[in-house]
Amino acid sequence: MKAPAWLSTAVFYQVYPQSFYDTNGDGIGDLPGVIEKLDYIRWLGCNAIWLNPCFVSPFLDAGYDVADYYHVAPRYGTDADLLRLFAAARARGIRVFLDLVPGHTSVAHPWFKASCRHQRNRYSDYYIWTSDIWDDARGLRAVNGYAERRGNFVTNFFWCQPALNYGFGTPDPAAPWQQPTGAPGPRAVRAEIKKIMRHWLDHGAAGFRVDMADSLVKNDPGLRETNKLWQDMRAMLDRDYPDAALVSEWSYPINAIRAGFHMDFVAQFNVPIFNPLFRAPGDAWGTRAYFNARGEGDAAAPLDEYLRHYRATKARGYICFQSANHDMARMSAGRTPREIEVAMAFILTMPGVPFIYYGDEIGLRMPHGLASKEGGYQRTGTRTPMQWSAAGNFVPLFLRPHTYPLIFLRRTGRTRIVVALNPANRPVRASFTVPGAPGSAELLLGRGVSIACRNTTWTAHLQGVSYGIFAVRH
Repeated sequence: MKAPAWLSTAVFYQVYPQSFYDTNGDGIGDLPGVIEKLDYIRWLGCNAIWLNPCFVSPFLDAGYDVADYYHVAPRYGTDADLLRLFAAARARGIRVFLDLVPGHTSVAHPWFKASCRHQRNRYSDYYIWTSDIWDDARGLRAVNGYAERRGNFVTNFFWCQPALNYGFGTPDPAAPWQQPTGAPGPRAVRAEIKKIMRHWLDHGAAGFRVDMADSLVKNDPGLRETNKLWQDMRAMLDRDYPDAALVSEWSYPINAIRAGFHMDFVAQFNVPIFNPLFRAPGDAWGTRAYFNARGEGDAAAPLDEYLRHYRATKARGYICFQSANHDMARMSAGRTPREIEVAMAFILTMPGVPFIYYGDEIGLRMPHGLASKEGGYQRTGTRTPMQWSAAGNFVPLFLRPHTYPLIFLRRTGRTRIVVALNPANRPVRASFTVPGAPGSAELLLGRGVSIACRNTTWTAHLQGVSYGIFAVRH
């Protein structure tokens, strides 16, 4: 089946919840904060949200170490807050994707705690354990000496993220702990992930961004078993949730979309498209990016590769360019605002589904050399708080070269003030938009100025040498 029709006009906004908007003053963003900023997201022109992990976690890897897939982390709010977010977003025509982490859990997850026990139980084969603590993990990363169980557990990323057991595409006969994909443990894990997906789709989620989507089945040449796994997941969606969608962190669209995903990112790994186009000179990859004022880059090679993937997938799914994400340098790294504008113009006009990382729309800067926060390490600088107060408190609404009037927006808390100024000795008129829902304007101070809103367009009439300060009511 083809992807849901709504994806053809989708523009996603990625929200990193702990850094987005804090409503209770504890220094951590929260779900009520996302709800409060939905009108802003809609005003940007985005009609979908990718929400980074918001579930119970010890946050040793920013929530990608999940301890409970069914409950919201208390620091973000409550389960009811997440349901309110789904409903409030839908009321504004915005769909919400959750971040699904199927490849591993936290060591704090009850499944893993049970699998650590010496006595066999229901969860013993939910994770990949060697037969003995002296066993070689055969090229996989493993932690030994952790539990009473006599074995080492394989990790999927950090030490605290044990790999869930989806089996091995080609189990090594000399390593009997490597189970085939059809073994009871891998089948049970797959059923658990389907159950999690169904739970949140039934409660209002529109789909999932899938973390490390190609990492689940181990030792899988040609990704044959990986493809089967995701094709099985896609069959469930096509049958029971045809309006839902999946976007993969795979970064190889030909494989990802063949495997059943509706969308795949071109990220900073696997396929040589994103880095040659967007990495600023001097970054960790040493790339001389095409989208840089130095003009030393090459677009032909990465776009030839893009076209190879595009032609093979355009009838079945979408390739997603992103301005950045929580794992890569921000668009602003090494770029001026004008350079950012040109790069964003490319992202937003290419075929496929664009993703805007929170803050990139205002050129949020990326500080370097920060101490690691929640497993961020060199990624910490791209996860700093959204600048609502400093960057959002003065927003030009009508500002043109050699043109009158000047109209701008000031904000404090929930209060929005529009200031309209005409120093010229002649009447002028201007049309503009104000972030948020349509509303009305109440004159607080000034004379000779009138403002009205029709649909989403505001119009101001200003007499010569006049000004008006208006409170915007929604």
